[in-house]
Amino acid sequence: MNSSVLTAQERAAIDAGSWFSKLSPALRADILSRAFVRRVTDGTLMGCRGEPAEEWLGVAKGAVRVSSVSLSGKQISLTYVEPGTWFGDIALFDGMPRTHDASAHGDTTLLIVRKADFKDLLSRHTELYEALLRLNCRRLRLMFDQIEDLNTRPLAARLAKQLLLLARSYGVQQGEEIRISLQLAQEDIAQLLGASRQRVNQELKGFERDGAVRVEPTRLVVLSKEKLLAISSR
Repeated sequence: MNSSVLTAQERAAIDAGSWFSKLSPALRADILSRAFVRRVTDGTLMGCRGEPAEEWLGVAKGAVRVSSVSLSGKQISLTYVEPGTWFGDIALFDGMPRTHDASAHGDTTLLIVRKADFKDLLSRHTELYEALLRLNCRRLRLMFDQIEDLNTRPLAARLAKQLLLLARSYGVQQGEEIRISLQLAQEDIAQLLGASRQRVNQELKGFERDGAVRVEPTRLVVLSKEKLLAISSR
């Protein structure tokens, strides 16, 4: 990959990724040398549940919505993949079909490594096996945490925790406030939490009254991380 194809901001996002930045310089260079850039618009589908896996992807700009459809036909959002994060490796490892749908949320820039190159990288770099094992262990721990939260914690605590996570991944500090740059409708947040939009709206209004957040037409603004932390621990 010619690094000039990415903007400086996009390249910085890839280099600063918490997983990618810990790889050796040689492995990072080899991954980037095999990657090509794909720019897509909001809603573009990158992969569907049940399809064969052909690509490993890294997000350089924007976000990727990972979702599925329940048996009743309800759309369920599982996560939003942030800049600097790589995904799609699980199905390349086990040879099984994709487990979920993946679509662009906003204008998104991706680095794409084809399946054959991914396999070759694994054969050349034992380090990549170990790094991806650690990454998937972390994903598994997060999944267990989410299951535990869903079964044991009230919606207000789960919502506060989700807002703190969004602020960490997409937050832009402006004075004492943290603006969440990822544009999410209340329905999107509700899907992440397995709740109704009406209940999420009620909780957000309560957060506003407490001075923890401000709800704007296209943004959520965190006014007090301390208050959200207190709510999340209830």
